Amino acid sequence: MSDSKVRDVVIIGSGPAGYTAALYAARANLDTVVYQGIEVGGQLMLTTEVENYPGYPEGVTGPEMMEDFEKQAARFGAEMRPDNIARVDFSGRPFGLWPEGTEEPVLARAVIIATGAKAKWLGLPGEQRLMGRGVSSCATCDGFFFRDKRVAVVGGGDTAMEEALFLTNHAEKVTIIHRRDEFRASKIMLERARRNEKIDFIVNTVVEDVLGEEKVEGLRLRNVRTGEESELAVDGFFVAIGHKPATEIFQGQVEMDKGGYILQKEHTMTSVPGVFAAGDVSDRRYRQAVTAAGDGCRAAIDAERWLEEQGEAEDAEDPARWGLDKEPGKAPARPRSR
Repeated sequence: MSDSKVRDVVIIGSGPAGYTAALYAARANLDTVVYQGIEVGGQLMLTTEVENYPGYPEGVTGPEMMEDFEKQAARFGAEMRPDNIARVDFSGRPFGLWPEGTEEPVLARAVIIATGAKAKWLGLPGEQRLMGRGVSSCATCDGFFFRDKRVAVVGGGDTAMEEALFLTNHAEKVTIIHRRDEFRASKIMLERARRNEKIDFIVNTVVEDVLGEEKVEGLRLRNVRTGEESELAVDGFFVAIGHKPATEIFQGQVEMDKGGYILQKEHTMTSVPGVFAAGDVSDRRYRQAVTAAGDGCRAAIDAERWLEEQGEAEDAEDPARWGLDKEPGKAPARPRSR
């Protein structure tokens, strides 16, 4: 058995939600392990400057902030493992989780899913090269850096309209680029964008590449009807074509909405008692570091209280289903800690 003992809490995913959940769970004297995934630290590892997280008055880079989060959780005893979880079995307790490349499960009394969501990208060469240097997927996060500048937003749904409208609080001009002349956005959001004098529209057009070496300087565009190519001078480029939650391995295990976001049924608990969801994996609306961290806190407290209510009862768990004998006796109640 790769990890024969049953852990109190296994957290899948790092980032603000995962690390905050680990901090609270470990500080409550729960035996806690974090499977960070290959992309340790989550999406904030791609963010150059974070200026809207409390406690960093001078701002901080995303990687520096995630390093602080990880250190604080580890200080209280949370174990960090930089492995991906490849599959899970939530059909009975203890729960089984298989790290990539292993055949035997890690066992957990409670699980917190904090695998996050990723922005969908266009896949352009300059898009990844200039990430954090003018290319962004979050106007709320990065709009401040484009005060009195020209920016473009690609997309045709409500998210694109919301991003563009928010950017008008900072930018001099916002151009919405859409591949069709019809929009998926709701009528009210589209009308708000059209009425805003700072917003222009370019339709029937796709972005072929992002221009610039050290920072975004413009976009190369192509009209899908005529094939004509042109360039648009901008200082920032926001991709607003949607997000995809990292929930593939949980399909059929917990309830999700049609977009693949995990549903929180009771506080942060999912449809499976003992399995909790935190952060962007269940958040369609905010997708901020501070809201993800708050969700991680909630999930850890929910997990702690749920475990207390179970009393780690012997009849509620069957380690023998994974080829383990039941551990004799009942673990003593753990003191609560805040």
